[in-house]
Amino acid sequence: MVTHKEFETAGKVPGLQVWRIENLDLKPIPKNLHGSFFTGDAYILLYTSNAPVPSYNIHMWLGDECSLDEGGAAAIFSTQLDDFMGGKPVQYRETQKFESTTFLGYFKKGITYKDIYQWCGSECNRFERLKASQLAISIRDNERNGRAKLQMVEEGCEPDAVLEVLGPKTKIAPATPDDEKVETLNKKKGALYMISDASGSMREEVVAQTSPFKQAMLSHEECYILDNGMDRNIFVWKGSKANTAERKAALAAGQKFIKDRGYSDKTQIQVIPAGAETTLFKQFFSDWRDKNETTGPTKAYTMGRIAKVDQVPFDASTLHQSSTMAAQHSMVDDGSGKVQIWRVEGGAKVPVDPSNYGHFFGGDCYLILYTYNLGGRDMHIIYTWWGQKCTQDELAASAFLTVKLDDSMGGSPVQVRVTQGQEPPHLMSLFKGKPMIIHSGGTSRKGGQTQASSTRLFHIRTSSSGNTRAVEVLATAASLNTNDVFVLKTTSALFMWRGTGATDEEMKAAKHVEMFLGGNATPVAEGKEPADFWSALGGKAEYQTSKTLQSCIKTRLFGCSNKTGNLSVEEVPGDFTQSDLATDDVMLLDSGDQLFLWIGNDANEEERNGTPKLAKEYIETDPSGRRGIPITTIKQGAEPLTFIGWFQGWDPKMWDTDPLERIRARF
Repeated sequence: MVTHKEFETAGKVPGLQVWRIENLDLKPIPKNLHGSFFTGDAYILLYTSNAPVPSYNIHMWLGDECSLDEGGAAAIFSTQLDDFMGGKPVQYRETQKFESTTFLGYFKKGITYKDIYQWCGSECNRFERLKASQLAISIRDNERNGRAKLQMVEEGCEPDAVLEVLGPKTKIAPATPDDEKVETLNKKKGALYMISDASGSMREEVVAQTSPFKQAMLSHEECYILDNGMDRNIFVWKGSKANTAERKAALAAGQKFIKDRGYSDKTQIQVIPAGAETTLFKQFFSDWRDKNETTGPTKAYTMGRIAKVDQVPFDASTLHQSSTMAAQHSMVDDGSGKVQIWRVEGGAKVPVDPSNYGHFFGGDCYLILYTYNLGGRDMHIIYTWWGQKCTQDELAASAFLTVKLDDSMGGSPVQVRVTQGQEPPHLMSLFKGKPMIIHSGGTSRKGGQTQASSTRLFHIRTSSSGNTRAVEVLATAASLNTNDVFVLKTTSALFMWRGTGATDEEMKAAKHVEMFLGGNATPVAEGKEPADFWSALGGKAEYQTSKTLQSCIKTRLFGCSNKTGNLSVEEVPGDFTQSDLATDDVMLLDSGDQLFLWIGNDANEEERNGTPKLAKEYIETDPSGRRGIPITTIKQGAEPLTFIGWFQGWDPKMWDTDPLERIRARF
């Protein structure tokens, strides 16, 4: 087995590790630079997840201008790393501008190819402006340590400073559809081949020419190629008992397969060991069963690009062709470093009592200074947390105080600005195993606290990154969710309600909320609630009780936009929140046994009229055989409980303020 000094730390802790190929060797990339890629280089990424069991993804990323030598070295290191880790990782081949959504999911705020400018074309839409602004803020806060000044440049109003960098302005091309070469694709896209070196050289044999396949077609003593090349995807499946030579040659076999068939060199390759099958791979099998599973394959589905609405008939089978999302941020460490917290008050920062660390009030702004050690040197992060109900004066003061704190430390800290409900996993990990507790409003300042309601309800949920947040919600039965834990406090009682699908981690976190509220809560199991429990919530009422919530199904959110003339569909990476619902688009929420179409108030007619047909064909062309599930259309501001239940801490007043104006306030 070939080893390398960089392999020694590979996969030891959850999160993302990145190396760049430099002088045909591996050079680690610091955490604060993750997400930035030089177009002339090649990179190796390893993503490690511990939940529910350890799993690993290896990504080989090739820039458009990287050399053949660097690309070859990346392929070799990917194979060696996979071998070093016992063949357990899933391997991906990524190319610039054609990255898988699994890859993109690691970077919630997007990836950059280094040179980035925020310029708004005269025909760009609000959602594009919003996403561009979020990316620009991320660059300022993370790569420029909060010191860069942001300006939004409109087409036709470019300042001299921009033209000096970009050169003289030329004629701007008019808006065009994202893809003028939309193909009418065959709904039976996949082909399955067995590959073998029994004859002394690698050969392939047709197993099935079209999908869907049967799981029994895969033998653990062989390796297979699942050909989805027309959608730029190739899967190489490694049987657990296949010989060593075949397993090690898996990536090379996939690359040869692409070349032999004349597929684009941008085609993605996933090398998948048996037992680590991705959702996209399993979708090509009509009867897939995971180990110990008896209820059918995981029904998490993905979306790609749809044909132009008016001119070309839909082929919604293309919706199923993107990979699964990792949707997690990287962690600089495990959160065990030093934490200091201040509350913004009267234009100054006031220390928060350490006994109250982890408690955040929606009417406040906070500065959190985190210090950790890296290679014998202290490193610093300043998190600036903005409550949804804080004042504009406090927002402005917090920005000033953040820069002032940064200056006092010589400009060395990394700055991260966080809005309530959008907390990154690392911030949630800073409270020594306790959940982050978010109070709905009010303030923690001395003598200024808002009188707490006589009845309070806290919603406890663990994110996909394993961190837990407790959010105060409206104390009504409608706020309950069968997938989570809730702590209810009244003037005379304290209840801990466990939904059928809740986890032990959420119960453990609820104990901390229980202690904060007075301790000794009465345990209440879903379906066995006493009368005084319902009475405290204003009476028994409907709440989110979908059986899907009690399973391991990955619920997914997609934005459907037709601003350019084509109906394009993009998955929201990571743990989605209410803030991810774009008010000028139609959003599609796939919960496995139900499909929701959420129509934003500013969505255009093409989106409103075209998306229902898209959703219908999306279900009808699902290769795993899912048919006949209900499709529910809802309007912004009139969301039912069955929709709201998928979003923690739903705020019915969120859209009282324009989302673009909120993001512009952070410039």
